[in-house]
Amino acid sequence: MGKSVYSLVLIDELVEKIDKEAYLLNTNRSNLINRIIAEHFSVATPEQELKEIFDIVENTFRDTEDLKVKAKQSDATMALHSALKYKYNPTIRYALELYKEREETVGELKVSFRTQNQHLISDITTFFMIWAKMEKKYIEKYFPEKKVLLQIKDGKLVRKFIVPKEEKNRTNDKIGKAITRYIESLDRIIKLYFRNIDDLNLAKEEMEKAYIEYLNKEKIVI
Repeated sequence: MGKSVYSLVLIDELVEKIDKEAYLLNTNRSNLINRIIAEHFSVATPEQELKEIFDIVENTFRDTEDLKVKAKQSDATMALHSALKYKYNPTIRYALELYKEREETVGELKVSFRTQNQHLISDITTFFMIWAKMEKKYIEKYFPEKKVLLQIKDGKLVRKFIVPKEEKNRTNDKIGKAITRYIESLDRIIKLYFRNIDDLNLAKEEMEKAYIEYLNKEKIVI
């Protein structure tokens, strides 16, 4: 959905009310005016499409014990967190960002841990490297140029989500559910890894079993 710049002449009092409402909704003037006009003419804006996906994620995790939606920081970002039962009591942070313009990717997930302990950071980095190798092994063939869009840097994993290959899987509902299942699986496998961390070979085996189980149930590669 393209955008262009237009000049509008508006009443000052109206602009003041729009700006106040935009502030309360954590958006800006242009987005709010765009939303109001789109609703009047029954046209879905990119912001509305993102909201549909975020609503799916939020509704899925609303009543779960493991993953909690911490905050919806803007129209395009959402923060989640999960408690890891492990020494140092780290918190797993998931920052989900969705793109308003979809070409090859629909958004990205940033995964980090709230900790300053260097030993734990080393363990986390090892997990991320194992996860990256599994994704490369099992799903890289579905990605553009056969390369999973994943990066590990400064103790953080960043994974971009691709637009589903089949047109029928590109609805907001299916994309939202696919993203949700990915986050659920990743969170479960992180915890599985740390439960078995004293035996790294066993931890890797259990990770791979769980990942294959996820892929066997998942019909959409994202």
